[in-house]
Amino acid sequence: MAVRFGVGYDVHRLVINRKLILGGVEIPFIKGLMGHSDADVLCHAFADALLGAIALGDIGKHFPDTDPRFKDVSSLVLLQHVAQLIADRQFGIINLDATVILQQPKIAPYVKRMRENVSRALGISIDQVSVKATTSEELGFVGTGDGAAAYAIAALESLPPPAK
Repeated sequence: MAVRFGVGYDVHRLVINRKLILGGVEIPFIKGLMGHSDADVLCHAFADALLGAIALGDIGKHFPDTDPRFKDVSSLVLLQHVAQLIADRQFGIINLDATVILQQPKIAPYVKRMRENVSRALGISIDQVSVKATTSEELGFVGTGDGAAAYAIAALESLPPPAK
């Protein structure tokens, strides 16, 4: 059995008149993340970590922002596609861990729902998905409320070939 790891990072600008969606959860706030899709930095970081673990590039390669099919799409849909790519290559997810960096709002009340959404999209147990949050102590673009970021790591294991 081979174990592989991937690291993901995503960042988006916070703007007025957009929904703030993290882990597929809409969080009430005056600003939301700008992007071609729903701009869910958490799901995007998870997707990049998973794609990196199977050496398939990044989400920009698979879901380009020039493709109208992905305009305003839920990033949970993108994760479902990534899950299929993983299964097609005979790998399974061991676990995912992410940190969201956001000055405000506080997201702790929404973390369980985020974990549920991500685990459902990927077809894994909620116990395989960790989501944490922190601020940047009012430093940089996150600290001034101009954006949000997320880091993620994924661990995958090779699966035995299907029985014939």
